[in-house]
Amino acid sequence: MNFIYTAAAMFLFWLALSGQFTGLLLASGAAAAVFVAALARGGSGRHSPQSVPEALRPAGPALPGPTFLLRLAAYLPWLCWQIVLSSLDVAYRVLHPARPIDPRVIKIKNPCRTPLGTALLANSITLTPGTVTLEVGPAELVVHSLSAESAASLQAGGMQRRVLRVEGDSRV
Repeated sequence: MNFIYTAAAMFLFWLALSGQFTGLLLASGAAAAVFVAALARGGSGRHSPQSVPEALRPAGPALPGPTFLLRLAAYLPWLCWQIVLSSLDVAYRVLHPARPIDPRVIKIKNPCRTPLGTALLANSITLTPGTVTLEVGPAELVVHSLSAESAASLQAGGMQRRVLRVEGDSRV
């Protein structure tokens, strides 16, 4: 059943990106979605999952569960607000000489338990203007920050706690 969901999700994504609804393009999009879903499935029949290269094996379930999607939906407005605030801060720093640009590279803890949570944290940092994730590891992330304030905000751990909530950690 995951195969069908995966193929359907990829086909819908393909439709959204292409915006073309001619017969040939719909057929080629459907064929490509089924082909990629079959590759992501890990093989069947005479091919064992071990014969599929590691890079093509899925890291987890093809589609996250509905509770994950609800927690992610609750996280996204907060992230959008942080992007707006950071955009204003970066613009003010660029235009106003009294606000120093003090770049630094920092290390922050990676409390995430899943690769999906780690990817969400690293991408959230990079999406927020003034910060870029340079390196991702299982225990820590290396981040370039435009100012001491944005570095301190990341080191305080607010974003990490929110991503842990998206992962399903109820202790934070």
